[in-house]
Amino acid sequence: MNEVLNTPEKGKPVLSAFDFDGTLTYHDSFVPFLRFAFGNRLFAMRLLRMIPSTASYLLGRISRNDLKEKLITVYLTGTKEAWVAERADAFCDASFQRLMRPLGLTSVADQLEQKAIVTICSASPELVLRPFAKKLGIGLIGTRLQSVDGVLTGEIDGTNCRCEQKVLRLEAQYGPLDQYTLRAWGDT
Repeated sequence: MNEVLNTPEKGKPVLSAFDFDGTLTYHDSFVPFLRFAFGNRLFAMRLLRMIPSTASYLLGRISRNDLKEKLITVYLTGTKEAWVAERADAFCDASFQRLMRPLGLTSVADQLEQKAIVTICSASPELVLRPFAKKLGIGLIGTRLQSVDGVLTGEIDGTNCRCEQKVLRLEAQYGPLDQYTLRAWGDT
């Protein structure tokens, strides 16, 4: 886990942003969530539909974002948002202890103890990460999934929350970042 710890400037609150997958967790959480939510059989059946996209990604023909969008389309199109939220709660309860890195949890607790504003800022879907953020008692910024009348369309609402999008989302949520002492944790 890489971290950037800036010394707090007098009069500026500290904003601490944590990536989720590979930083607070040992590994990716979205694919394990999908397996948990849909069960082994349905997960495997839908995974077969991912073979062409996965091959295209490995050959450099599509981006990581494109592959993630295809994964969301294959698994979540037509799924009720409330059902995904319920499964996310159950996934958090079932996997929190084995998924989360102790060092990551300690870092979050240290930042909260120092009265920092603490948030997860992740490319994973907010809907899936919401129970984890709630359990940690911190904010959440993630990829939003498009929903119409409570049913997921299989599309991302806006842009995947990666790279420069993380900065834009932090600014949208917390205002100009120069008003904070920024601290960031990530695996890249």
